[in-house]
Amino acid sequence: MTGYSASDVARMLDLSPGQVRSWARAGFIQVRRGIRGEYRFTFQDLVLLRAAKGLVAARIPGRKIRLALKRLRDQLPSGRALTELTIAADGDRIVVRDGKTLFRPESGQTVFDFEVGDLAEKVAPLARRAAKEAFASPGQFTAEDWFELGLELEASDLEKAREAYYRALAVDPASADAHVNLGRLMHEAREAGAAEAHYRLALAARPGDPTALFNLAVALEDMNRRDEAIAVYCDAIRSDPEYADAYFNIARLYEQGGESAKALQHLNTYRRLTRR
Repeated sequence: MTGYSASDVARMLDLSPGQVRSWARAGFIQVRRGIRGEYRFTFQDLVLLRAAKGLVAARIPGRKIRLALKRLRDQLPSGRALTELTIAADGDRIVVRDGKTLFRPESGQTVFDFEVGDLAEKVAPLARRAAKEAFASPGQFTAEDWFELGLELEASDLEKAREAYYRALAVDPASADAHVNLGRLMHEAREAGAAEAHYRLALAARPGDPTALFNLAVALEDMNRRDEAIAVYCDAIRSDPEYADAYFNIARLYEQGGESAKALQHLNTYRRLTRR
């Protein structure tokens, strides 16, 4: 079974196992259970629980914590790495910085501020141990199990993460999520052509997937295929009209092409979406 136990999470976040289980029962995260009914946590859950720890310490009411964590879950990038993010809280509002986009706290009174990469360092030994066990007994893993393992390994061992995604595709060649994440790892390694192939396979398996479309557009842009990139960004927006980053990238490409009116139109939409 992939993921981390309540005891693992407690050690990494300096909490008691009872606190971890209590927050899971309180609905702070959408927790999964293992084969014996025990709680199992993902790396994303660790990010959310680390934020919950800061909000609880600031005496934010439970109802507001659940709402703040839901908003944080919505802000975490889908199909993109989490380890470059910084999470901060302004009162009961959570903000995310990724080096490109900044959601600014309104009051300036920061409750906490932490780097997701710091959590990744704590997770690394457990993720490597899980990978060693999984690769030694591969027959019992489903495509979803391999995909989840790949997610955990991205925080510590990108080569093993790739291998886990390949294993997921060996079990289920139509696993769109595995194609998207494998494509992203290839793209980050400057293998844009190979990434494009996996994004298109993801779209064949799950037509209209906005993350696959967005990532494909970025790959096309990096290969200097501007017009194709704009068309695919537009497809991403049609699939998800609130995909803010797609509007921003289209605006930038239109500006580079001297089409200022179109650039301004998309930039204004981006600003409206990110100021909510």
